[in-house]
Amino acid sequence: MKSLYSSAIFLLSVLVFTSCQDEMTSTYTYRTMMPVYYEMSDIRARVITTEPAKPLDNPGKIYIYEDYLFINEPTKGIHILNNENPANPVNLSFIPIAGNVDLAVNGNILYADNYVDLLAFDISNISNIQLIKRIEDVFTHMYYHQTGEIITFKDTVLTSENPNWRGDGFWLMNSSMSFSANYSAASQSYGTGGSMARFTLSNGHLYAVDESTLRVFDVKTAADPTFVKPIDLGWGIETIFPFQDKLFIGSNVGMHIYDASTPNSPTRMAVYEHVRACDPVVVNEDFAFVTLRNGTACNGVDELHVIDINDLYNPTLKKSYPMLNPHGLGLAGNFLYIAEGAHGLKSFNASDVMNIDQNQLEFLTDQRSVDLIPGPKSLIVIGPDGVCQFDYSNPAKLKKLSCIQVTNPTKFY
Repeated sequence: MKSLYSSAIFLLSVLVFTSCQDEMTSTYTYRTMMPVYYEMSDIRARVITTEPAKPLDNPGKIYIYEDYLFINEPTKGIHILNNENPANPVNLSFIPIAGNVDLAVNGNILYADNYVDLLAFDISNISNIQLIKRIEDVFTHMYYHQTGEIITFKDTVLTSENPNWRGDGFWLMNSSMSFSANYSAASQSYGTGGSMARFTLSNGHLYAVDESTLRVFDVKTAADPTFVKPIDLGWGIETIFPFQDKLFIGSNVGMHIYDASTPNSPTRMAVYEHVRACDPVVVNEDFAFVTLRNGTACNGVDELHVIDINDLYNPTLKKSYPMLNPHGLGLAGNFLYIAEGAHGLKSFNASDVMNIDQNQLEFLTDQRSVDLIPGPKSLIVIGPDGVCQFDYSNPAKLKKLSCIQVTNPTKFY
């Protein structure tokens, strides 16, 4: 009882003492995308010169062409590595390209976005890369034509004393999100991108998607790309994957199939609809494999969908499988690799599409992964920690060859 009495006296004294002091102020931390405005004329006035190699800071898209590995640093530019020996990739140089988020290579020509413009670089001499053409005002979703300004967003952490602050005019993000959003015929001199790609090449044309539009470029003369036209797709477009003369376009509400047999004018064949979820896709002769991901920007489910595409005008769900948080994926013959986000990297024998879950080969829980490319020499996996390569000659037992670590690993998005 004495102890209880003493505790009560102490608590009362604390309350009296604190009532004489200034009130304690609580602060709350928010992650937001702050709008940033640039004059496009200033961006175009910058001379783009290849710079010495830089450490990898925030990896975005990956792309392979011959013995080179290209790694996008979102909104900053492109790292170029000699990947002749995947066990020892050599960082060669960096191309500073403001606003760059995607790329593709056609012969010795590298295409890259520069905010609202498309750039073409001659990379035939990898030590002396030259900008040879700029196509202006083609990616217009962030462009204010009246003022000549472009709008982009900067990932920013803010503090506020208001727990209900919503940042007028700003886009609030969950703190787990990051700032940063193909296989070609062997007869074509195209490179290969991952399943999260927004640029792809097929039949002498470059296809680029943004949130709502497919943009078509004629690149039959690789060094002289020309803009053909935009095609409205509807909102929520995320990725594009070519197979034969078809384009498979992932959105957060479904998979679009376009006939590109007339390359300069693709036409819609069908849309496979699903619940709202982030949605990359890879394809073989009979099936499309689509990962659906729940998350702040997607608000859906975590699943793998196997879609029968034998009738391209009527794609039908064959089977769905629960996943943890799948991002990008890749096919190498009958073997399917899935980037499971913060959970790791999975591999499956997918020859029996009705029993994929019973044919899991490996689950590397220490390999945080966003996207991957089953390349001719290695399986290339990208994630927030960097870019790792694996010998996958034995699909049931991946052998790590090398890893390029990032300088500032981020929280997973």
